[in-house]
Amino acid sequence: MHEMSLCEGVLQVLQDNARSQGFTCVKTVWLEIGALSGVELEAMRFGFDAVMRGSLADKARLEIIEIPGEAWCLKCAKAVQVKQRFDQCPECESYQLQVISGDQMRIKELEVE
Repeated sequence: MHEMSLCEGVLQVLQDNARSQGFTCVKTVWLEIGALSGVELEAMRFGFDAVMRGSLADKARLEIIEIPGEAWCLKCAKAVQVKQRFDQCPECESYQLQVISGDQMRIKELEVE
């Protein structure tokens, strides 16, 4: 389950920012997670609670903002929404798509004390 290591990475970012910005407690973490990122949302929620236990984000609430997948169709020259990698273009049914967004995960916002 790679979500556990993603949560460990989030915790590292929180600890680094706590040192540089002087906060001691994280109350809420907002994560943007793209539909094409390969991140299982329920596994991420489980991993977040487990990894944050005993840390500065021990009681933090995780808010996930789902970002839709978007790709550029080379055949019809349009940006289209896709639900997963290797989908066909909903406009022309081509498989010549290049992902342009929705394949990343990032910390969007923190509520800290």
